[in-house]
Amino acid sequence: MKLSGWGRYPLIDAKINSPNSIEKLLKAISSTNAIARGNGRSYGDSAISKNNTISMKKFNRILNFNDKTGLLVTESGVLLSDIIETFLPRGWFPKVTPGSKFVTVGGMVACDVHGKNHHKEGSFGSYIEWIDVITSNGDIKRCSKDNNSDFFNWTIGGMGLTGVILNIAFYLRPVKTSWIKQKIISAKNFKNVIEIFEKNLDTTYSVAWIDCLSKGNKLGRSLVILGEHAEVSDLNLKIKNKPLETKVKKKIRIPFNFPSFILNSFTMKIFNSIYYFFGKKNVDEKLIDYDTFFYPLDHLLDWNKIYGKRGFAQFQCVIPLKNALPGIGELLDTISQSKSNSFLTVLKRFGKQDSNISFPMEGYTLTLDFPINKKNIKLMKQLDEITLKHKGRFYLAKDSRVDKNIFKLSDSRLKKFSEFRSSDMKKVFSSSQSERLDL
Repeated sequence: MKLSGWGRYPLIDAKINSPNSIEKLLKAISSTNAIARGNGRSYGDSAISKNNTISMKKFNRILNFNDKTGLLVTESGVLLSDIIETFLPRGWFPKVTPGSKFVTVGGMVACDVHGKNHHKEGSFGSYIEWIDVITSNGDIKRCSKDNNSDFFNWTIGGMGLTGVILNIAFYLRPVKTSWIKQKIISAKNFKNVIEIFEKNLDTTYSVAWIDCLSKGNKLGRSLVILGEHAEVSDLNLKIKNKPLETKVKKKIRIPFNFPSFILNSFTMKIFNSIYYFFGKKNVDEKLIDYDTFFYPLDHLLDWNKIYGKRGFAQFQCVIPLKNALPGIGELLDTISQSKSNSFLTVLKRFGKQDSNISFPMEGYTLTLDFPINKKNIKLMKQLDEITLKHKGRFYLAKDSRVDKNIFKLSDSRLKKFSEFRSSDMKKVFSSSQSERLDL
């Protein structure tokens, strides 16, 4: 069958296995070129194998929870949305969450996902107690910082290339309410937005929406969104009696692929101007439900259809802190001059992170979505070169088209990763992405 990531590009003929038991899972892994797949929310070809894509959706049980420590044990196919629906009413929330709750826990490990709080609290891997991994010889290996630490450290962020992640033990955070105190600060340009980030490093959550089509002294004008978990005392009388209540929001489904002419520089310029104008006026601190704050696109089902039948590619890089100002500036200027339209442009601050193969490092990460066409493919190649020039690197969970030579030059850790991936491991576990990038 035809299979793709969330970006719907590339579209690949792939064979899918859907085991529902350990025995069947082990049998599926015994074939070559296996890669585990969760809910298909990685954007490119990282969770696709032409010969042996293994769906983990049936491994979806919550196994154990310690309500004193917040330690949760799940199978890898459990959706983050199910965890939130189950535990937020009990006063627990993920320590780290990506921008969609429709991801699996196994995928969160494999990608070592980050959220709006990396500058202060790190990535998801920081809160993992242990992982059960099925290795290339069929053994189930329990890995932690103290036991089988090599497997533990290379599996977190290893994109499923060290083995199939079976079970995970990780910590949730206690919360008193399901609400977020949100504050918006407008930034007149990208230099100003970085200043705002640096002044608000003590704030738990921060993210910036960027008008990528602005130019001149308005280049990179932004809305910086700050957030903190609300206390019961912050709530009004209407919701104070039910502080942990989670209302089911109405979902809107995109019924068809949008025509390519809808997302153009003219329409996006109008949208960006309106969005910035109203955001600039809405600067007072206010209460936002957790769903709106963390997952604004999740209520828009099949939103990837907005980019048309060809799909889209997401460009995401991180530029180290010392190079952030010139690097982010050059990226934004190149995008603005190209007049290419990114429906979503986001900037986040990363804190320090020492890891074997995970994406984050201290600096700034820029994320853009581009419809697939010749012009945008050419532009993204330019952005790759700029990223490399400023010592940045790329996020495998979002990649669908980075050249292998560029990728290898961007990350000196890849040699050690390749050495860890023995010949047997490479034979058993591979994805279309790993083959494309020669990982």
